[in-house]
Amino acid sequence: MQKHDTDICPIARVAELLGDPCTLLIVRDLLTGTQRFGELTASLSPISSRTIANKLKVLEEHHLITREEFKEKPPRVEYALTKEGKKLQRLIEDMRTFGEKHL
Repeated sequence: MQKHDTDICPIARVAELLGDPCTLLIVRDLLTGTQRFGELTASLSPISSRTIANKLKVLEEHHLITREEFKEKPPRVEYALTKEGKKLQRLIEDMRTFGEKHL
């Protein structure tokens, strides 16, 4: 089996970023539009809110999502895909189609 360096191989880099179910499901949910943190945690149950928060932070660091904090009581935070994040739509749709046809 050939080993791939994540610094060189673009597929390995994407797999490193998106290669877990939680991250892919966050992107899936955000493809429908802006979501509050509570909406994401409800949709992704039983994944812990801490895991979701960590994944959101990574996606934000890679400029795939934006995080907007509103100065309200109680505080409100909303997440949305960036222009770059929306480019993942075809990948998510291809995964959905494959899952429906083959799994």
